[in-house]
Amino acid sequence: MTSIRDLLGEAVGVGRRYRLRLKERDGVLVAAHPNDSSPMDIAVVEGLDQLEERPPTEPVTVEIVDRVVDGRIAGRVVASGPQNA
Repeated sequence: MTSIRDLLGEAVGVGRRYRLRLKERDGVLVAAHPNDSSPMDIAVVEGLDQLEERPPTEPVTVEIVDRVVDGRIAGRVVASGPQNA
């Protein structure tokens, strides 16, 4: 049987990686979720030490993690900078 949690996890893409442009909102780096069926945007709250600037001027690779922060699905930076291209 498929649960609501399974469906939500699929829609937000827990474990998936996306290349995203980040913006700062109320002190949190956020990005629009690239999956149109996702009910939440992404709050990037882990791996911030990899960023040279905040918010970064170029897209970064973010992995979706399985928790919610301020009504957004959480993400962590896994790659930034020129090697991220």
